[in-house]
Amino acid sequence: MRGVQGAADRAVALTREYVATLAPDGLLHDVQADPRFQHRGVDLLWDQPGKAPLGVEVKGDRSGHRRGNFFFELVSNAERDTPGCFLYSEADFLSYVFLDVREVNWLPLKQVRDWFLPRAKSYPLKTAKTRTGALVYTTVGAIVPVKEVRLALGEALTRWRPPTPAPTSPAPPDPALPPP
Repeated sequence: MRGVQGAADRAVALTREYVATLAPDGLLHDVQADPRFQHRGVDLLWDQPGKAPLGVEVKGDRSGHRRGNFFFELVSNAERDTPGCFLYSEADFLSYVFLDVREVNWLPLKQVRDWFLPRAKSYPLKTAKTRTGALVYTTVGAIVPVKEVRLALGEALTRWRPPTPAPTSPAPPDPALPPP
């Protein structure tokens, strides 16, 4: 579970960084542990001055970037037959984070879902097992090429990576000191 939670925490942290670039005066509230939002599939609430709050669902993917695919969660827990957040989330945005390259893909959730559902059967399904303590559950998702989603959504899908810090070079020698 630590690996899953660590991935989720990193995805939320990168989403926070990205949202700060969109609205520096906005506030992002973490509601992952709030039961009022859990059943709605909302992880973060984004408040901007003068605007209605927006919901954000955050997904962290540890290896999808190298494969070039999104994993749209259709069944959250196959053993309990619970729907996946991609289908039921009431969030306004899906922040899909490729953790291996620190890339946030900001998707308008309703728009991507409306595009995906009529063509859902054309994408292969994949399962993923998750261990939480002694329990293991199975998640089912559609494997959807990132290229196809970008083509369909155009500018509605935003990709962002945090700036890489400038390399630090050693300080030049102080001319007042004798050479070593």
